[in-house]
Amino acid sequence: MDQKIRVGAVSYLNTKPLIYGLQNGPLTEKIELQLDYPSNITSLLQKDLLDIALLPVAAIPIIHNAHIVSNYCIASDHKVASVCLFSQVPIDEIQEIFLDYQSKTSIMLLRILLKEYWQIRPSLLEGSADYIAQISGKSAGLIIGDRALENLEQFPFVYDLAEAWNEYTKLPFVFAAWVANKKINPTFLEEFNIANSIGFQRMDEIISNLAYPHFDLSKYYRNNISYSMDEEKTKGMTLFLKMIERIN
Repeated sequence: MDQKIRVGAVSYLNTKPLIYGLQNGPLTEKIELQLDYPSNITSLLQKDLLDIALLPVAAIPIIHNAHIVSNYCIASDHKVASVCLFSQVPIDEIQEIFLDYQSKTSIMLLRILLKEYWQIRPSLLEGSADYIAQISGKSAGLIIGDRALENLEQFPFVYDLAEAWNEYTKLPFVFAAWVANKKINPTFLEEFNIANSIGFQRMDEIISNLAYPHFDLSKYYRNNISYSMDEEKTKGMTLFLKMIERIN
């Protein structure tokens, strides 16, 4: 294979087990790996500046020829811990919510839960770079990724979106999946799938190297995040995409 496959992934803690094998395994000479925010990864795949991306699920419909190419994903069967609504007041008292600008999928999930599950209609505001500091009184905030883990103990009311989805639908929630926008060599995809698995054999090493003080990463990787794409996750993802069509 002469031309390198361009691969994009999210630059959050939750991707570390998946990308470990891409950064340290036999595929390193065959790929160009780019790490960025979910919204930027989406844009790069849409513009054909990537061949494969760990794509936020809500973005799948806007990618031409999108198809899932791996047995691995970023999902949760219950509490995910890193995608939460943070508030100083109970959810039925919230009047406005600042939105994390980094992920369309989390925003769409929140919109669905507000309408269908919690059945409240607060104002939704685009968060600025320092929007977390604006979470006070009846103004709440959606925080995702590493920043969510760092704020779990900072607010009296924390609503985990994956947990709420599971309570509402009885299905897991898939935040991101490996998606290609073109036909990829099947032999490469087999190697890619194997590379995804390497990190799970080196989990203790990954956790030790990160030395993250804000949250128990062993719990996060082994309990909060579920990385295998199975039938139940496919059902959850399909339902989510249908609900996006209804809410838009």
